[in-house]
Amino acid sequence: MAFLAIENASSSSSVPSSTPGCKYEYEVFLSFRGTDTRNNFTDHLYTALDEKGIITFRDNEKLERGTLIAPKLLRAIEESKYAVVILSKDYASSSWCLAELTKIIECMEEKQLIVLPVFHYVDPSDVRNQRETFDKAFEQHEKNCKHNIEDVLMWKAAFKKVSNLAGWHLNEEKPESEVIKEIIQKISSKMYHKFSSVSERLVGMDSREEEMLDLCFGEGLDCVRFVGICGMGGIGKTTLAQKIYKRICCDFDASSFISNVRENSKSHGLVYLQKQLLSEILVGTEKHIWNDFEGINVLGERLHTKKVLIVLDDVDQDKQLEALAGNHDWFGVGSRIIVTSRDCHLLRRNGVKDIYIAKELNGDEALELFSWKAFKKPHPKEIYVDLSINFVSYADGLPLALKVLGSSLFGKTLNAWRSARDKLEAKPNRDIMDVLELSVDGLDDTQKDLFLDIAFLFKDMDNYYIRDTLESLGHYAYDIDVLQDKSLITIDSNGALWMHDLLKEMGRDIVRRESPEEPGKRSRLLSYKDVLHVLKTNTGTEVVKDIMLNMPIEAKKRLSAEAFSKMKNLRFLKIGYVHPPQDCIGGPIQLPQGLSYLSNELRIIDWRGYPLKSLPTSFQPNKLVELRMRYSDIKQLWKGIMEKMVLTFKGGTRVFVARIPTSVTDDDFGRKWSLSLKVLYSGLLFK
Repeated sequence: MAFLAIENASSSSSVPSSTPGCKYEYEVFLSFRGTDTRNNFTDHLYTALDEKGIITFRDNEKLERGTLIAPKLLRAIEESKYAVVILSKDYASSSWCLAELTKIIECMEEKQLIVLPVFHYVDPSDVRNQRETFDKAFEQHEKNCKHNIEDVLMWKAAFKKVSNLAGWHLNEEKPESEVIKEIIQKISSKMYHKFSSVSERLVGMDSREEEMLDLCFGEGLDCVRFVGICGMGGIGKTTLAQKIYKRICCDFDASSFISNVRENSKSHGLVYLQKQLLSEILVGTEKHIWNDFEGINVLGERLHTKKVLIVLDDVDQDKQLEALAGNHDWFGVGSRIIVTSRDCHLLRRNGVKDIYIAKELNGDEALELFSWKAFKKPHPKEIYVDLSINFVSYADGLPLALKVLGSSLFGKTLNAWRSARDKLEAKPNRDIMDVLELSVDGLDDTQKDLFLDIAFLFKDMDNYYIRDTLESLGHYAYDIDVLQDKSLITIDSNGALWMHDLLKEMGRDIVRRESPEEPGKRSRLLSYKDVLHVLKTNTGTEVVKDIMLNMPIEAKKRLSAEAFSKMKNLRFLKIGYVHPPQDCIGGPIQLPQGLSYLSNELRIIDWRGYPLKSLPTSFQPNKLVELRMRYSDIKQLWKGIMEKMVLTFKGGTRVFVARIPTSVTDDDFGRKWSLSLKVLYSGLLFK
């Protein structure tokens, strides 16, 4: 007799020693009679298993006949998940095979080893009743003085038990290749279910998986289908793709999961990825590809007859899809190509019609995932509940952030948790920010500027109003759509714009890193402390574009007349205070010496409680689009007369085409009606 246990092709024939509680070392143990099947069915089955990435252990053909089964082989059986027993006509004539089989049945009964018999051109009833060659084999064993009669009785019992198990009857009526495919499918599906039973950390994945399966198979199997998974970084696109891949890969002739396409195409090139794809789909065939154009031709020619499952993970450029999955004609009927990306428009323009938009975890799911990482159980310890909720709130349903934060806090004391929370408020987690920032790398300058403005302005601006503000700042509607396509913002059917809290934090972190030590050299100022520092010390520079300051009403601050004098490119200025009293006049910013300068680049001024009677005399509002001076002391806006203005009140909009004087004669008008002006400038109407 000879045996074969499946192992990795590159490994040696040695078997690692068994230790209590260790993981399975092998997926499958093959028991067979070498002279019957080694060079045909068993070899084909071994090759097919190996191509599927099943851990493989080869037999040692130098073992001498008649020797006792080696202890390391017994351990190999114990450390396997499945045993495939190929019952050929001379199987029972080998005492070695029968000793193996006895150990296999023992492990099946005691250690839940899954046993799959194959009746190799023999009648299952002959095996079950030990007739024909099997009867003769056992008679010979009983006569052989080398064998203990008790051993022979155990062999017979094991033989009978394996014959009663459900298996495959290999005969002339069914091709061996189909039987092999069914065996692999059976093993793969069982491997998947075992994976599922211990995947409690994949919180909230089941419903998302079912939605994806509907997209993959909802309209039948007799076509080639491209399916996309789109969403912001860290939201779980790759995890979902992996779960789908593990679940359905056994239903295809061949499969390949190409991970980190963005990163690997930069570091290794597209030819590297094409070779990887071909090697996994056409196992054992040497691929000579010298450029990506040649690779496209090879892929199109070699894969069109195969039903394949391919996952291309983290695609960010058209050329990657063109090189790895050019069109439907490349693949055989029933193939599925799954592409994950942060860019929905990239998927659509490359013919991916079915796209699943990945969603954040809800509150319960988020707390459970965080708890698995922080406590190794689905719920937080009681004394950590409030702090856990703080971190879960910060992560805002993003799986990446929940995993990173939870893992970093595992085993830490309450004081360490509090310190970590305080640090997070002052400085974002670098591991999370680095992943999110990849989405911004592909933006052009105007798009990145738009993204930073949204992250900056979204602190307290109404979701519906922010789009008008962005257009007032000179941004293009086209670029807003680009950010939506790249999963950086979402816009609902009513036009409300939304950005994930961690993307806002990432944008603000980019601005902080423009000048870590001196805020006056940053493009945008948002922090109460930073804005006051710049205005009080007059350290602003031409770099500053936007300022937003909200102060408590009781925090009175005196600024010099030169506070804005160095900020020549300031275009957005919003100053206000929290919870103003109903009839408040003036605000927390005091300008005892007046105000000598405001940038002529200003497009939006929103100064609640402006303490002066007029704007600076040097101010030229040629680019001003919006002016809000609620609860202010303003009496005159600027010198001279502005033409063609739109006055917007709480009760509606009145359009004036006549020349509008700038004096405000009705005090109540400027203070209670929250005056807002929109300028028709150079023929461009901002609505």
